[in-house]
Amino acid sequence: MRNHELTRVEARRIAVRAQLLDRPRPTSLLAVVRQLTLLQADQTAAVAPSADLVLWSRLGPAYRPRDLEAALGDQALLELQGMIRPAEDLALFRADMADWPGSGELLDWQRHRRDWVAANRGCRSDIISRLRSDGPLPARELPDTCEVPWQSSGWSNDRNVLKMLELLEARGEVAVAGRDGRERLWDLAARIYPDDRVVAAGEAARIRAQRRLRSLGVARSSRTKQSVGPVDAAEVGEPAVIEGVRGRWRVDPAQVGQPFTGRAALLSPLDRLVFDRKRMAELFEFEYQLEMYKPAAGRRWGYWAMPILYGDRLVGKLDATADRRSGVLRVDAVHRDVPFTKAMATEVDREIAELAAWLELGLDLPSD
Repeated sequence: MRNHELTRVEARRIAVRAQLLDRPRPTSLLAVVRQLTLLQADQTAAVAPSADLVLWSRLGPAYRPRDLEAALGDQALLELQGMIRPAEDLALFRADMADWPGSGELLDWQRHRRDWVAANRGCRSDIISRLRSDGPLPARELPDTCEVPWQSSGWSNDRNVLKMLELLEARGEVAVAGRDGRERLWDLAARIYPDDRVVAAGEAARIRAQRRLRSLGVARSSRTKQSVGPVDAAEVGEPAVIEGVRGRWRVDPAQVGQPFTGRAALLSPLDRLVFDRKRMAELFEFEYQLEMYKPAAGRRWGYWAMPILYGDRLVGKLDATADRRSGVLRVDAVHRDVPFTKAMATEVDREIAELAAWLELGLDLPSD
């Protein structure tokens, strides 16, 4: 097995190409999602929901949100645990659902979830019964008969029905059937999920790691986990060292040495190119933080600042808001992390104009 020695530039280009952010643009929505493996189903719409922004940044103005809605409606794509995934990938999660809350010795948080569902078995039964007779339904129309409330220091505190649904989804008992606006509609999983084979847990984990590395191009080999899943490559691919970057890395060998032609792109803050902030900082030397949870006075770049990609570099942030009441995309600032050449400024300005046109909004630019 070859041990690859990569410069930062080579590693960045592999990452950008793997995320379909080079030229030429892809043309198939399903092919994009299969390559990326997932879209985060976050409904924050300061500009547009993240999944739509991710697809627009790859497919360009030909993409329309109704295309994603159609793929979900046809069940070519499924929403699973807050992620939109190709329907065929469900088979890679069925063994974990059957083993819920996990195999082997359980961690404290796994035991807590198991015990909470067991303590509220009556509520579980009531929810499943109601879905069986009347589903699909939003969480607000399902009965909260929990005897033990869900306690959390976060937003889910005392949201018993929603937490029960999410845990039953992890168990493979209920599934997201669609959305009514931003609200998820729930139904019995047996009505939503295809009757596919179950891939054994170990093999499924290996395949997921392979697909994850293919989508990232280059990733750390250590087993790291974000709030929405792993961002490492485990031991798939081939080992790599990156000049000036510490640690053990893995690279998809099929993407090493491939030609690269970059372009400008505006990214969702939840885009997988930048979602792993540690990798982003190491490979792109880019400082960024999603500031929507900060008080307005403490923000440096904006509520939903969109990272700006140019070629193989992250060069700035776009602070913009879709003001649909006024019919404009309001640009408050373009934060330049590096001096923009005339060509860079022209391409970035073109992307901003295309974003406004795609949103069917006018463009309100800051006065210099």
